[in-house]
Order: sequence, then structure tokens, then C-alpha cells
Amino acid sequence: MTARIGVITFPGTLDDVDAARAARHVGAEVVSLWHADADLKGVDAVVVPGGFSYGDYLRAGAIARLSPIMTEVVDAVQHGMPVLGICNGFQVLCEAGLLPGALTRNVGLRFICRDVWLRVISTSTAWTSRFESEADLLVSLKSGEGRYVASEDVLDELDGEGRVVFRYHDNVNGSLRDIAGISSANGRVVGLMPHPEHAVEVLTGPSDDGLGLFYSVLDSVLAS
Repeated sequence: MTARIGVITFPGTLDDVDAARAARHVGAEVVSLWHADADLKGVDAVVVPGGFSYGDYLRAGAIARLSPIMTEVVDAVQHGMPVLGICNGFQVLCEAGLLPGALTRNVGLRFICRDVWLRVISTSTAWTSRFESEADLLVSLKSGEGRYVASEDVLDELDGEGRVVFRYHDNVNGSLRDIAGISSANGRVVGLMPHPEHAVEVLTGPSDDGLGLFYSVLDSVLAS
């Protein structure tokens, strides 16, 4: 038995193939989900990958969150389904109300494409249980609107409840409190701006550190 991981493709998605490859790398069965689908096809977990869904019109993730497939994802989250949002996927999850805060233009108003170091802050999520607390990960960051912002009350709540999942070592985009990724209150939904799916083998990426997220959700699904 293995997990069935759904990977969503919107018009403008760029990294669905990479996310699918990462999931297959850990032994999961990958199920392709189209933005117009009104059925999650019996998957055990969902990845909302990066790119420029619907051309980022209005603002990043604003149109994608209205798609039929995201209606299904929002409903599935209420029943405990693990969901990972990467880069544009993180923006979609915030727009859908599954995660608090928002992603805005980087400090300096420039697109950033570089490898960055992250620190694992929380291992109490469906996507980070394989990591050691305070572990350092080397992954790729590529975004123009990756600066995480939220009210002071929300930031205090995230810190107080242990829902900050990753922080940047070198905060290149100006995210408040160095936040690179956060989780829902129950730890089933995680969003982050850097790309773990690009760090699954050292030959083609900066490291294989990103595999930990996909192994973690495999453990979570098989244990449930």
C-alpha cells in the first residue's frame, strides 16, 4: 500500500511535473488533478504547486482559489486531508483562507531566483515529521511576490501555537519574522515559498533535502 498524492495543474502552473516527480521519488502514486475537476479522484493528499496560475491576474492565487478543484480541496481539508502549497500554491492557500496572511512583492521589488537555507522550526505537521527540529535545508527560491506578511496578532498566534514551520537563514525577500512557511492549526496544511520539489536529488538540485516533506506525508497517510 502507498499514498495517492494529487498534484493540481492550473493554467499557468509551472512546477506540477517537478512536484509529481518528487512524489514518485518517495514511492507515492501520483494522480493528476486539473483545475476544472470537481473530484479529487480518491487521493490521500494534495500538492498545490508553483507557477503563475491564471497569469496571476488580479493578484497571485486570487483566481485559482475560485476554481472547482480548490472547492474540493477546501472541503477535503475540513476532513483532515494533508495539503502542501509551494510558492504560488502557498499564495493560493492563503487566498482560499486555508492559511492566514498573504504574500506580497519582495523587498526591492525584484524577482529572486537563488538557493536559500531554511531552518525547520516545527516537525509537528503532516509534511515535516521526518525532519529533526532546527535542521537546516538547502532549497531553491524563485518568486517575485514571496514576502510573507500578516498582522502582529496573527504573527504572534503563529509563533505561540508553533505554526511557523520554516524560517529563512538569510531573509532575502523581507518576509516578516523571517517566515518561509507556516501550517494550519492542526498541522495538516502547510505552505512555503521555497521549492522542496526542486531539491530531491543532488545531481539536479541544490540538495535532496526536499524529500523529507514527501516522505513525511507518506508516513502520515500510511499511519492514518
